[in-house]
Amino acid sequence: MTRQIAGETLIVPVRGGVGDLNSIYTLNQPGTMIWSLLSSGNSLAEILISICREYEVSEEEAEIDVREFLDSLLGAGLIASSSESGG
Repeated sequence: MTRQIAGETLIVPVRGGVGDLNSIYTLNQPGTMIWSLLSSGNSLAEILISICREYEVSEEEAEIDVREFLDSLLGAGLIASSSESGG
């Protein structure tokens, strides 16, 4: 479950039909943008282009940061890898 409150994005994992309030994640502005792009079905390449344009960073820097962020989401169980989801 995702909510935006006071300019921040909060993610509350739902496990077994119940929100896990002990595992609330707060996303900063770039994290919120990546989360939104993921939710819209964008590919990694599309996410990188968007991040480069929005934050005026090199593609290499964006890729390092985006991959690190995606790894943290994966480790927290908030997303599944494309190989796990069949894509």
